Amino acid sequence: MALISSKEFYKRHRNEFRKHIFNNEKTLIISNIQSNLKFDKSSNLDFLEIDLNNNFSNEIEIIEESYDLIILSDVLEVSQDITSFLNLLKRPLKSNGKILITSINPIWNTSLKILEKLNIKNESKKRAYIHLNKFGTVLKSIGFDVLTSKSRQYFPFKLFYIGSVLNSFLEIVFYYFNFGIRTYILIKEDSTTYQNREFSKTIIIPAKNEEGNLVELIDRIPYLGKQTEVIISCGISEDNTLKIAQSLKSDYLKIKVIEQSKSGKANAVWEAIHIASNDLIAILDADISVDPEKLVDFFHIIESDRADFVNGTRLIYPMEKGSMRLINNLGNRFFQFIITLIIKLPLTDSLCGTKVFKKSLYEKTISWQKTIKIDDPFCDFDLLFSAAYSGEKILEFPIHYRTRKYGKTQISRFRDGFKLIRYLVKSFYKFNVSK
Repeated sequence: MALISSKEFYKRHRNEFRKHIFNNEKTLIISNIQSNLKFDKSSNLDFLEIDLNNNFSNEIEIIEESYDLIILSDVLEVSQDITSFLNLLKRPLKSNGKILITSINPIWNTSLKILEKLNIKNESKKRAYIHLNKFGTVLKSIGFDVLTSKSRQYFPFKLFYIGSVLNSFLEIVFYYFNFGIRTYILIKEDSTTYQNREFSKTIIIPAKNEEGNLVELIDRIPYLGKQTEVIISCGISEDNTLKIAQSLKSDYLKIKVIEQSKSGKANAVWEAIHIASNDLIAILDADISVDPEKLVDFFHIIESDRADFVNGTRLIYPMEKGSMRLINNLGNRFFQFIITLIIKLPLTDSLCGTKVFKKSLYEKTISWQKTIKIDDPFCDFDLLFSAAYSGEKILEFPIHYRTRKYGKTQISRFRDGFKLIRYLVKSFYKFNVSK
């Protein structure tokens, strides 16, 4: 009987939680007292086991802390008052906080009842119908938006190592259909319940051989608040990029210039983020192919709480002639198609250099990099995939893509393209298979 115990099931279940738990965020895990869920204690992690046979509202109402994330495990599907339960959680949930609802997929209810009759599984109460594709309308009615939803686990037993291999195979084959035993729905309060907030802003500009663009670029960055800083991260150049960057002045921008310790755009971005001092980060290419004035719109989307991550898309408007080579255009469309399949978000452009996000994403990106273990030469995939993997709300904003006025592209199409294909293959596995 040990071969078909629930230990492996709950081990994979806990690992799904860990994708959303970070050191700089406070998390509360609420589970049914009859559950087999066990977690190691941590300073940023609180636990509450409730007995749904009693009046659980009293236990929720006396919570004194505020949380960035509240996880519900083995709770909502056996609750007799789902809406009251979720409404109670709004009080201990921080502004812009999230709730992860995890329950049993209703399509498995009959199969699990059979296992209970055979004494292979502990008996459970009757479960509510929490369907991934249909529960969103219920959540919307009480003021919540669905950020992500997915299912995991088809073969919940270890059975030596055969069970884990079989489970991974089935998760890959059926990833699109969400037939897994466990469902996970990440939600947050509807953004209409919040007022606009002003965040401090940092603009990171990777620059290599961009001497002729920097003066105009800085002059065109609009006023974004008195604390706005610009970090120009300079790579080893054949022109006077570093010298020009160090000479730049602005009446309302605090300009910092750093020299990269290594080569490549990704390194330029990571070293700049490490010293960034503000709440929101914008990545802006130095070639002025994207109008810097549009940063106002990117930042506004996050400040109005409509998204955690805003990705620019160059593939909505017609492009200026010569702004993107045909093979690059085709490659971008190929990548966006594959990425849509992996993260299940209908994005149109994954490699646009203009992105705006909260600095808190940086810790999540480091965690994702440890998971994927493949270098991203541009950092676009690392940022986008870490946001999706951790459940950030991602939106796109269309920009006009201009022809660069000075210099030439730094991209090696084929060498870097093959790296990104390998990256996508491994990402597909990481996104759709239980650990």
